[in-house]
Amino acid sequence: MDTDTTGTDVLFILLGAIMVFAMHAGFAFLEVGTVRRKNQVNALVKILVDFALSTICYFMIGYGVAYGVDFFVNAAVLSGSAKAEGYSFASNGYDLVKFFFLLTFAAAIPAIISGGIAERAKFWPQLAATAVLTALAYPFFEGIIWNGNFGFQTYLEGMFGYGFHDFAGSIVVHAVGGWIALGAVIFLGARMGRYRKNGAVVGIPPSNIPFLALGSWILCIGWFGFNVMSAQAIDGISGLVAINSLMAMVGGILAALVTGRNDPGFVHNGALAGLVAVCAGSDIMHPLGALATGGIAGALFVYAFTYCQNKLKIDDVLGVWPLHGLCGLWGGIAAGIFGLEALGGLGGVSLTVQILVSLLGCAYALIVGLVVYGLLKLTVGIRLDEQSEFEGADLSIHKIGAYPEEDLR
Repeated sequence: MDTDTTGTDVLFILLGAIMVFAMHAGFAFLEVGTVRRKNQVNALVKILVDFALSTICYFMIGYGVAYGVDFFVNAAVLSGSAKAEGYSFASNGYDLVKFFFLLTFAAAIPAIISGGIAERAKFWPQLAATAVLTALAYPFFEGIIWNGNFGFQTYLEGMFGYGFHDFAGSIVVHAVGGWIALGAVIFLGARMGRYRKNGAVVGIPPSNIPFLALGSWILCIGWFGFNVMSAQAIDGISGLVAINSLMAMVGGILAALVTGRNDPGFVHNGALAGLVAVCAGSDIMHPLGALATGGIAGALFVYAFTYCQNKLKIDDVLGVWPLHGLCGLWGGIAAGIFGLEALGGLGGVSLTVQILVSLLGCAYALIVGLVVYGLLKLTVGIRLDEQSEFEGADLSIHKIGAYPEEDLR
């Protein structure tokens, strides 16, 4: 029975890993549809290569930083069919697919950043940033929240009665990725021609709305693996997580539809804003609380994206700071509001803790972003030269465009 149960858990979390892995195609096509045609190939290559490098870095270093586990032992021990001193792996290779599942979360960090720095970032320095982030910076914070490293969660429980609750990563994944991206965008500066000397904003429309919509749809579908399968075992699966994810998604769509005045880019990103925000509390909220969480997130994204671009003059191409950074921050706080029993939730959460740690997580991520990209800028540089940016990242980096036949004319 133990073997059967473990085998079921292996299949369960493997399916979750595959669903979240598929979300990286969503990240890619969301970016492809948003950037100009001359940067579409670069978007596709970046996210695929980032995933590959994230896998190596997280396997070799990052997973050990977060969970104190390494894989430098023979395959019999890794699969759980044999034992070795100092190693304890479950049967059927459960720990290996658990790594795969959590890797897809870690690799979301550079995928999120990719959208903010699109169209003017150098390729190899960004890969260097990916290595540092997935090997050290992200796993350090991940381990504190999800593995109880350094006794931080225990301290919170003793001080406030509850630890920090982030079931599927509103803060650990999305806010961290979004606030790191803000640091990168600040150091990169705006794309050429985005803002005139007199402060006027020059609109750069999306290149392909159907691709943008496809990216959003893929992400929405994969998100049910992202959230529901964060239980990591079949006996922990909850229909509440699924329905809360659904309600937050539709809340984000409708709020973005209204506040964004029917703009298709806002509508499709509104769905993602709702899903980002509900991750933290999806296992403890009432569905109506999830609907409110998603609706607030959808409106927040529209207003924050517009303010960021037009008032702050921060050229965050896909709006990853508003979408992941701010909506992720809201999600961490929302878990402490709508997770309360008084508002129909399951309880077991402290609003004070949720606010405090959410803010600390965002501050940590912003500092990481400023340090990593600041050092890269001072050493190897992070931005394409003017001619390369003008030609586009496709031709200047990859020597081929998205429409090669047109390049020959």
